[in-house]
Amino acid sequence: MGRPDQIAGVRKPMPKIAFIGAGSLGFTRGLVRDILTFPALADSTISLMDVDPDRLEFAKTAVTRIVEAGNYPAKVEAHLDRRAALEGADAVLCTILAAPVSVWRHDIEIPMKYGVDTNVGDTRGPSGTFRAIRTIPVMLSICRDMEEVCPDAILLNYTNPMAMLCRAMLGETKIRLSGLCHSVQGTAHMLAHWIGAPTNEITYLCGGINHQAFYLDFKWNGKDAYPLIREAVERPDVSNEEQVRNELFRHLGYYVTESSGHNSEYVAWFRKRPDLIEKYCTHGTGWNPGKYGYIMDEYLRREGTWQADIKAEMERNEPVNLQRGHEYAASIINATCGDGALFEFNGNVLNNGLIDNLPQGCCVEVPVMASKRGLDPMRVGALPPQCAALISISAQNEEMAVHGAITGDARSVFHSICFDPLTSAVLSLAEIKSMVKEMFEASKNYLPQFKSFDF
Repeated sequence: MGRPDQIAGVRKPMPKIAFIGAGSLGFTRGLVRDILTFPALADSTISLMDVDPDRLEFAKTAVTRIVEAGNYPAKVEAHLDRRAALEGADAVLCTILAAPVSVWRHDIEIPMKYGVDTNVGDTRGPSGTFRAIRTIPVMLSICRDMEEVCPDAILLNYTNPMAMLCRAMLGETKIRLSGLCHSVQGTAHMLAHWIGAPTNEITYLCGGINHQAFYLDFKWNGKDAYPLIREAVERPDVSNEEQVRNELFRHLGYYVTESSGHNSEYVAWFRKRPDLIEKYCTHGTGWNPGKYGYIMDEYLRREGTWQADIKAEMERNEPVNLQRGHEYAASIINATCGDGALFEFNGNVLNNGLIDNLPQGCCVEVPVMASKRGLDPMRVGALPPQCAALISISAQNEEMAVHGAITGDARSVFHSICFDPLTSAVLSLAEIKSMVKEMFEASKNYLPQFKSFDF
């Protein structure tokens, strides 16, 4: 006999969708808006959870405004207790930050002091690795709660560093999950715009690791569009828009998914000397190099004023935008918990025979089909050897960092950073050791799994 929601004549219970880290208000509002546009999800229970009561209250108010503006039959709950928010959930979205910006700034400023000039610092390398080892225990505790109170729920993660967090959760728990990133669909839209193609006429196959996946094919109405892209990147407007990615494309032959700013810090070629930073990384890569004191001060300023800013926004009582956005999450939840319409997306999953020439068991980003069955990753096969060689280093570094985060092995974390392409292009082993020790000291209050920082 099937479940009650599968039996003819029995009304399907309304889905419960939990948001962990609901105080990330931009994500929460956008995702709730998208979810409620699906008729099968319009009567969902939206369960919001955050550790900050003020942020939680703002999130509840913002979500309630969406429900009221759309006249949806949805219900909104707010919880400071995580297990209460997760109880009986069908889908869970995670947008947490495991430590405050006052700690995160050390991830960027300490490497900068040693000459490792990162751009964003939330994905890999010294900065991303330390964010990972602080965050992995928290993510595993969320999954442990889910195993007890909503074991069949789908977890969709937006928290960075994406690959390392997903690798840890998929390897250590039984929860069904995938990590979601904007870069695949965002870059596909960018490339389509460059060649003048409507996005609904573009198809592609994309595979690799988070932020370093490659379009193995990119077609316009079934015809190879790479010749058009090769022409486009030589136009001055396009060439200057994405200097690093376009340079990678010229030499590797395949376009990578994440921005020039991010990709400039994942490889050895662009940020190791001032002249290279000026040539490739000062224009068209996002944040300017050497400005992290200013940037972090700006983050801290925003942390101190966000309540007033959000309150002022609420008081303006501007019309609520109810139009569905471009995030994958709502369509995935609709496929798994709603009307069951199949939905294909690129997600972060374990490499169980999906990409031949990346390490078995590492976290890869490949096409995934969402349905009532759950999440089914698709096999990509072998990447072009030059692409595999580049990102295999990152994948293996992530494996070492995840091992260190789970076991409390500081030496494994150190080794991960030793082989980071940018770090090893700039520093000696002795200098890396000194830098990593300083970074451990700065984060020690958020690393309880490490009994010792000796390595």
